Amino acid sequence: MLMRNVPGKLIDGRAFAAGISTEIAQEVSTLRARHHCVPGLAVILVGDDPASDIYVRSKVRKTTAVGMRSFPHRLPATTSQGVLLDLIAMLNADDDVHGILLQLPLPARIDAKTVLDAIDPAKDVDGFHIVNAGKLSVGRDDGFIPCTPLGCLMLLKAERGDLSGLHAVVIGCSNIVGRPMAQLLLRERCTVVVTHINTRDVAAETRRADIVIVAAGHPGLVRGSWIKPGATVIDVGINRIHDDTGSHIVGDVAFSEVHAVAGALTPVPGGVGPMTIACLLHNTLRAAQAVIENAKT
Repeated sequence: MLMRNVPGKLIDGRAFAAGISTEIAQEVSTLRARHHCVPGLAVILVGDDPASDIYVRSKVRKTTAVGMRSFPHRLPATTSQGVLLDLIAMLNADDDVHGILLQLPLPARIDAKTVLDAIDPAKDVDGFHIVNAGKLSVGRDDGFIPCTPLGCLMLLKAERGDLSGLHAVVIGCSNIVGRPMAQLLLRERCTVVVTHINTRDVAAETRRADIVIVAAGHPGLVRGSWIKPGATVIDVGINRIHDDTGSHIVGDVAFSEVHAVAGALTPVPGGVGPMTIACLLHNTLRAAQAVIENAKT
């Protein structure tokens, strides 16, 4: 395996996200002063999943930190689909709410597709509604982009500049990360390969890649021998593992191996995660700005 003489650059997602949040706070202040509008984000959590609760509390805290209004809705695990749909209808009609985020996963008896599609596409700041997914798939830029892929793209463009012509491999084909990530890379004129659990030789694909985005949910899946020297690797994975030294959060790449080969790599934690929340706030700000623009016409 070819190794670099020195480890590659670690991409500081926390610092990048902090810069985005600072810019958002300034724009929120401007909206308040000029238009008496304060962007509002409603976050819905159904059940008491500990990890989801941590995510929601973090989102609420960061929303208020940039001067936005936060409307958290914590519902018991026994909540029916009908009650959840009624809440979404109420939030769709609330002019103080510009963005609606439904924390996933939902209890198994609730059909996530039905509930997500009930959210007003103009308030779908997670970018999961079929209307926003469709706009992305045909290359339109007037919909909301899912937050994690958007954050990955921002980090890639900051690191590599013009992405046109680069060979990109996406590992994972979920509707949350893999598929929208591939669409974004196509929009940037990359040559894109999407791999998944049935791909016969993922390593052979990644060895040719200038850019590798890993969102497989499998700790340590991608080894150093899979990476072309100098490639940029974006690790979206968040996996909790337990070993003799305790409990740890790790990504989908074998960090020390990939770090030795890649030109740049996102760490876990501290890479993509902070960007996801920053892009959620970015989308919420866009939703509020769109309301103001539409009111002028």
